[in-house]
Order: sequence, then C-alpha cells, then structure tokens
Amino acid sequence: MSKLATFAAERGVKYFMISYTDLFGGQRAKLVPAQAIAEMETEGAAFAGFATWLDLTPAHPDMLAVPDPAAAIQLPWKPEVAWVPANCVMDGGEVAQAPRNVLRRMVAAAADQGLRVKTGVEAEFFLLTPEGDAISDGFDTAEKPCYDQQAVMRRYDVIAEVCDYMLGLGWGPYQNDHEDANGQFEMNWEYDDALVTADRHSFFKFMVKSVAEKHGLRATFMPKPVEGLTGNGCHTHISVWDMDGKTNAFAGKGKGPTGEVGLSKQGAHFLGGIMAHGEALPAITNPTVNSYKRINAPRTVSGATWAPNTLTWTGNNRTHMVRVPGPGRFELRLPDGAANPYLLQAAIIAAGLSGLKSKADPGPRLDIDMYAEGHTVTDAKRLPLNLLDAIRAFEADTAFGEMLGTGFAASYAKLKHREWLSYTAHFSQWEKDTTLDI
Repeated sequence: MSKLATFAAERGVKYFMISYTDLFGGQRAKLVPAQAIAEMETEGAAFAGFATWLDLTPAHPDMLAVPDPAAAIQLPWKPEVAWVPANCVMDGGEVAQAPRNVLRRMVAAAADQGLRVKTGVEAEFFLLTPEGDAISDGFDTAEKPCYDQQAVMRRYDVIAEVCDYMLGLGWGPYQNDHEDANGQFEMNWEYDDALVTADRHSFFKFMVKSVAEKHGLRATFMPKPVEGLTGNGCHTHISVWDMDGKTNAFAGKGKGPTGEVGLSKQGAHFLGGIMAHGEALPAITNPTVNSYKRINAPRTVSGATWAPNTLTWTGNNRTHMVRVPGPGRFELRLPDGAANPYLLQAAIIAAGLSGLKSKADPGPRLDIDMYAEGHTVTDAKRLPLNLLDAIRAFEADTAFGEMLGTGFAASYAKLKHREWLSYTAHFSQWEKDTTLDI
C-alpha cells in the first residue's frame, strides 16, 4: 500500500489536495479521492502548466505534480481532507522553475557542503472585512496598537483556533500577538529545516485564510494593505548546522564585528553573501509592486515602518536589513508577506552559499538607529525603489541567478517584467487627480 493510502486509512482521510506553488506564490491544487491516491503518488496529478504562473505554453505536455508523502498535513478544520505539497515534473524531468524544486536544489547544494540550513519565519497578516476594504475590528484604533491585549482578545476565536491547530500538528507554536498596525497579527512557531519551514509557511497561509473565512473575515498577507499603517513583514531567522543538526556552524567568537555578536567565520561569510546579493534579493523577498510601499514607506501612524531601506547589518537593532539578535543566528528583516515561501528560502540559501564560496565580508556593523540617523551613512547601498529596479538588479546579478538556476532566473524575470508592464498600463485615480487640469 502506498504511503498516502496508508495515511488515509489510518486517519480517515477521504480526499487529498495535491498542491504546488507557482512563481507568483499562487497555491494550486487538485482534489483527489483517497481511492485514487496510490496512482497519483507514483505518477503525479496532471496539470496544464500554462494555466498558472510557471512560464509554460499551451504546447507543453502535461505537468505532473508528484506529492511528497513525508510532508502531508491533515486539515485540522476539515480532517477528512489532507494537504500534500508536490514536486512538479514534465517529460520525466523536474520543472526547473517550479519553486519547490528550486528550494530542493538549494537544500541539496548545502548538503553537498555538509550543511543544513534551518530557518523560522514571522508571518504577519491583517484580519479585514470580507470585502478587504477595512480593518475588521472597529475598536482597533490605537495609535500604538502593538501587543494590545484587548484587541488580540477580540480576535481570540481566530488566533486561538489557528494556534490550537499548530499545537496539534506538532509545530511548536510559542507566541501570538497583535502587531504594530491596527488589525494586524503575528503567530510564531519553531524553526526547522528550510524545506519544512517553507511547507509549513505555505500551509500556514492557507490555514489562516481558511479559518478567517470560517469566521466571516478576510486574512491578507499583502505587504501594505492599509495606507499609513505598518506593513506585513515576513522576518526570517537563519542558522546553519552540520548534517546531524547538533552543531551550529554559525556559532562562534572571534575578532571583528561578526565575532563580537557571536557569529563564526562561516556565519560571517554566509551573512557576507546575503549582503553581497542584497540588491538582487528584493526581486524575490519583496516580489510585488505593493512591496515597495512597505520598504520605502514614510513614517507610519505608530512612528516606525519596522522595514529596512538600506543594505546594512547590526547587532540587536531592528532598524537594519539584517539583525544579529544572539549568537549563532541572524534575522533577515527584508522579506514581506508576499514572498513565495519556497523562493524565499531558496534565495537565502543561494546567497549564503555564494558567500561561503567567496569568503564574502559582510562589511562594517552599524549600530545606529537607521530611522533617525540613517542620513549620516553615505556609503550604504539603498534597496530598490520599485519592482522594476528590483527585477533589473536581479537580472544584473548573474552569479546569484546561476546559483538559483539559470532556467528559473530567466522565467522569473520574464514573468515579473510582464507583471510590471501590466501595472504601468493601469490608469489610476492619482493620475487624474494630478494631471486632469494641466
């Protein structure tokens, strides 16, 4: 009996959602009855690749999504259904640009060097009205709403339900809070291997949206859904271990600014790779037009954007792109809620491995408040102002593209250019307001 058939028999599962994520972060699935899962587990579920964002044409043969039984998750809110992420193949070979395949290649590349990359994500989201045009809690109006206990308790039913599900799934959730924007929340669970984190991140977004809908609300991970408020970040904590997961390769002390904050030479070089490819990263970590309303935002109602706008790193200071909050790990504060869960992890590993290969220097550590004193730093590179600048920086960094895979890099840039052109072709009310009477 197949692994998934056994899974179904033991747990009373009637249907499987064989799911894959496309280049724009869209989650696609087919609902397969348990009676048919054995064949699907071997052959894969057939999709027309052109119908989703994967840079395929109608002339391509069927794309087969082959489920990964080890990653199957039974839906806690509908136990008769199980979600299982899949690896996309075509004509007997992997689809090079499929995001989970890109990440799996990066995980394998790290393993070839005897390393396991472990990560955790802080996935922020808003709870809005069903139409998505207003914060769902009319009483959530504080100027500084972060950690507001009344506000979080008014959404207890949603937050507790999701947390209970994560507890039942064994993810190790450890805190939930109202975040810095009105209507915004964050839920944290334990870090794990990068592929596990990516699968859980994907499922978390699906789960939060599903539970919100159940309660008559709409959850969004959009980077900047409400003008004037803090945006949705997806801060990512990164550490690298030996293959048995017992020795943290990032932990260590030594001379220089990285040693002072508890990063080993390997940790410093990995961080150096993040900094070296920092101009190219936003095309993946901040992948939408709206993303740049977050990282280049003016002062918010709460007084801070909590997002970086320069390529700088620091110790335990939240105003820089990279923060080293303690020995043996660091936090990349660049990603936002639109980041593709698989490409986010792949990009981090690719940049870090590049840094290890070249023994990259992360540059000087800056401990100033970048929001108040950033103007005094004249030699720090700035993050892209918009998606087009980010795409161009991504294309210009050919070494980064080669690390991720040239096939993927070409397809991704092509589709992102198309997205940018679609945006620029859109006529906005702002244009009429500022130009009609000229």
